[in-house]
Amino acid sequence: MWVHLQREIENLKKDLLALGAIVEENVQKAVKSFEERDSDLASSIIDSDYEVDQREVEIEEECLKILALYQPVAKDMRFIVSILKINNDLERIGDLAVNIAERAVFLTIRPAADIHLDFRTMAKETIDMVKKSLDSFVNMDPGLAKEVCEADDVIDAKKIKIRTMVEEAIKKEPVRTEDFLQYMSVARNLERIADHATNIAEDVIYMVKGNIVRHRMG
Repeated sequence: MWVHLQREIENLKKDLLALGAIVEENVQKAVKSFEERDSDLASSIIDSDYEVDQREVEIEEECLKILALYQPVAKDMRFIVSILKINNDLERIGDLAVNIAERAVFLTIRPAADIHLDFRTMAKETIDMVKKSLDSFVNMDPGLAKEVCEADDVIDAKKIKIRTMVEEAIKKEPVRTEDFLQYMSVARNLERIADHATNIAEDVIYMVKGNIVRHRMG
C-alpha cells in the first residue's frame, strides 16, 4: 500500500510541475504580447487557458482519489493537501496571464501611448518568484520558499511606482484614461501572480515543517 501511495505522489508531483511550466510560459508570453502589442500571441494565451483549467481539474481529481483510497496521514497528508492548494494557485496564475493578454489585445487597436513603464523587470522578478516557489517545492527547500515570501514586498513596491506613473499620465492626457488604466491592470495582475507564488512558498514551508506561516514569517 505504501509503495503504491508513493508512486501516486510522484506522479502527482510530475503533473503539477508540468502545469507549472505551462503557466510560467504563459505569463512570459502574455507580458511579451503586451509589450510588443502582439495580438496573435495574446490570443494564443487566451486560447490555451482551457488546457490549464483541464490540467487543474485532473490534478484535483487525482488528489481526491488518493485521499479516498489510501487515507494518508502525517507528512503524506500534508503533501496532498498542499498539492491541492498549489494546484489552485497555478490555475489562478494562468487566469492572470490571460488577463494580461486581454489587456494586450485591447491596446493593439489603440494608438501607442507615450508612457514608459518597466514591466519587463517587474515581470521577470515575478516569474522568478513563481520559478523559485516551484523549485522550493521540488527540493522541499523551506529556505528558498522563505526567499520567495520576502521578495513579495519588492513586487508590491514596483506596482505602487507604476500606479503613480499612470496617475501622472492620466493627469497629463485624461483623454487616454481608459488606455492608461490597462497599464495599471497589468501591474496589478503581476502583483497578484507574485501573491500566488508566495502562497505556494508558504505551502512548501507547511509541507516541510508543518508550520502554517500565512500572514507571518516562521
